[in-house]
Amino acid sequence: MFAENWQVSPRVHDVRSELDVKIIMSDGVRVAAQIFRPAGAGRFPALLGVHAYDAAMQYTPSRPQAVQGRNAQAEAGDPQFYVRRGYAHVILNARGTGQSEGEYAHYSPREVQDVVEVIAWMAEQDWCDGNVGMFGVSYFAVCAKQVAARNPPALKAVFAPYGYTDFYRDKFYHGGILAHSFLTNWSKHLAGVRVRSWSKEGLGDDEYNIRLAALRTNPDIMAVPELAAAVKAPDSGANPLILDVLLNPQDGPYWHERNPCLEDIRVPILIGSSWDMYFLHLPGEFRAWEKITAPKKLIVGPPVYLDRPVYQYAFESLRWFDHWLKGNDTGYMDEPDVRVFVVGGDGSWKTSTAWPLPETVWHPFYLHGGGLLSEHEHWPCEGGSSYEDNNYNARTGVSFATPPLVERTEVIGPLTATIYLSTNQPEVLLFATLWDIDPDGVRRLLTRGWLKGSMRKTNPELSRPWLWHYDFTDPQPVDTTRPQRFDINLVPTANVFQKGHRIGLRISSADQDPAGSLFDIVGQGHLLQQQPSWVTVHHDAEHPSVLNVPVTGGNRIGTYMSGGSGAGRIVGASAPAAGNSISWDGW
Repeated sequence: MFAENWQVSPRVHDVRSELDVKIIMSDGVRVAAQIFRPAGAGRFPALLGVHAYDAAMQYTPSRPQAVQGRNAQAEAGDPQFYVRRGYAHVILNARGTGQSEGEYAHYSPREVQDVVEVIAWMAEQDWCDGNVGMFGVSYFAVCAKQVAARNPPALKAVFAPYGYTDFYRDKFYHGGILAHSFLTNWSKHLAGVRVRSWSKEGLGDDEYNIRLAALRTNPDIMAVPELAAAVKAPDSGANPLILDVLLNPQDGPYWHERNPCLEDIRVPILIGSSWDMYFLHLPGEFRAWEKITAPKKLIVGPPVYLDRPVYQYAFESLRWFDHWLKGNDTGYMDEPDVRVFVVGGDGSWKTSTAWPLPETVWHPFYLHGGGLLSEHEHWPCEGGSSYEDNNYNARTGVSFATPPLVERTEVIGPLTATIYLSTNQPEVLLFATLWDIDPDGVRRLLTRGWLKGSMRKTNPELSRPWLWHYDFTDPQPVDTTRPQRFDINLVPTANVFQKGHRIGLRISSADQDPAGSLFDIVGQGHLLQQQPSWVTVHHDAEHPSVLNVPVTGGNRIGTYMSGGSGAGRIVGASAPAAGNSISWDGW
């Protein structure tokens, strides 16, 4: 890759590999690394990636395919690409996985310390020039952010898109609702894992046993076969990890000690994701963008996760590492800091200096009777729209949509919804789904939001108009005697609603909407209530339920309930009378 004024490192080296190299940690545990480096003599910058999966999957030559269950963990990038361009590439199994010794504790502080020590070890090798970077997506990117917050002296740059930054909010408890399907499916892919239970030590035996007994009588937990099996055999296989998640249903120490302190990162870092990752990586990357003050770039791509093995972003990352590790000015830092792909129409990239985009204006769309979503104020005594969440009958919901848009309307950024509702149970689960609806009524899912009713309390000091913050520490029963207010975040999106399309919102208490893609499915599978409930969404002057939409272009004067095409002639209206006298009553 080259331009008029720069070029990346040329492809000139042969590749030498050293497999299953054992590196001794300060506590005596040996971790296994796969090392790839230029075959010739010399000292080179080195890249590091850390994972908990099958080691061979990360480097075996393979023609990339669409991401799917059996290949999703091939996230390291291609060592052949980097080594041939003058980098060493080290791929490390976290302790307690693969050929690494010790016990795995789910991105624990000890595992982060291991990586800090490995970076120091790499910098001292006779094939390394002392400059180290970290690369990879998903597991690799999450770990890289943890390590970057420690600022090891030899770590000079990180390229870590697709990496959540809050283990509670982003990964396992969306809006306080357990994402059990992701938990149980993900844990199956950990390679030869030997798990160390955090909860037995962190909670103490008495509290551990009290919470475990409560799980065994929890009908929602025990209704999920995989969770029930883990609760019945808490020490088997990866079950201690599953139990750590189940036994810590509120934000607290287990989660805090795994979350990277983003404000501490001083290493130059590139972050980002794709719009289909609303259920995992995307929220954390925007959080990282807000809190990291080091040199940084943000890229959010089309709603298609990267192929596996990962090879996209190879040249993008090479430009980044050439700049920071080799002192080769590739022009990267002269380019805009924020790049987002806008879905809809032909699709296009948009650049900016900030996020949210400076031109964003949030338009309020109120929920109305008859399924209308409109900027119009509520009419008197509009009432509400009801649905049932009934495991014995039907799990339904209520949908709202704008009139057809009269112009191309660009929506980019985070959304919020304030929903007033009543329920006959002391708990309610809320799933908010945003849709692009075409003139034929075909819906395309854009993003989602979640909220557990008992965890609805917001923190006003940390909230902003476009993003509510919840502490998730003090669950309170939902008052069943009167309507209650619930403030919901919907994960950011970027979409062009074409003329004639409608903005759609669905509110339900179950994530069982038809899925159009693999990641729509992966984003489902939350814990549902077994106790039937009846829910009413109120939309009237006293309960102004509303969706706030981040408009960056279009919808200048608002939507038209009439459809925007003007009034037509009434069927059967008479033709103009003599003298060209025309009555308006015929229209």
